Amino acid sequence: MTDYLIIIPARYDSKRLPGKPLLDINGIPMIVRTYNQCRKAVSASKIIVATDDKRIQKICSKNEINSIITSKKCLTGTDRIAEVAKKIKKSFYINVQGDEPICNPKDIKKIVNFAKKNPNLIVNGYTKIKSKEMFYSPNVPKVVFDKNERLLYMSRAAIPSNKKFFFVKSWRQVCIYSFPYKYLKIFTSVKKKTTLESIEDLESNRFLELGYQIKMLKMSNKSIPVDTKEDLVKVRKLVKNKPFI
Repeated sequence: MTDYLIIIPARYDSKRLPGKPLLDINGIPMIVRTYNQCRKAVSASKIIVATDDKRIQKICSKNEINSIITSKKCLTGTDRIAEVAKKIKKSFYINVQGDEPICNPKDIKKIVNFAKKNPNLIVNGYTKIKSKEMFYSPNVPKVVFDKNERLLYMSRAAIPSNKKFFFVKSWRQVCIYSFPYKYLKIFTSVKKKTTLESIEDLESNRFLELGYQIKMLKMSNKSIPVDTKEDLVKVRKLVKNKPFI
């Protein structure tokens, strides 16, 4: 039997939305909503919030959510996951980003079940992009992969592209990952961001630059990561119209 943990990284000092995990979404802090979606997929004992801020930990405590304080010096969310892995050893770790308040519990279950069968693979979710707005947005990480759904590259640029820069077909990252323990150790052994990781500000590229494969797993298109004020407005509207989310 493989054992795992869902870790929700939640950094307070977001450049675009400071204090993002505590932002109110129709009466509930974002981090609590993200946890609640995870809770629909697995038991509470399998979930922990990894944060660098006592204010976030206080909200977690108030809502009976397991949490752990990590360093403010973590370069990325994956480095934060790796820090937790040093303290709590499991076969693999599922990373659900703290800014995914309406992530699909079915997607979480799908990646957990896939990782149980393939505990030695790095796994990342993806879904099809359906609008030009998302395709051209630098806030949306685009992914390209081979016939076996192995990631070739991840970029904020509009890829795959063509001579006229038209939107033809594209896919975006869904911010749910699975990391085997051994690969987290390798990832965090690099003490600064790799070249493409730094340029794109996308940490999955670090694995690619170090020569490791990432298996892409198809998921639903229901999630909306909250990166901007516009995203926050969209999510608030969706939750208001569909309070069961």
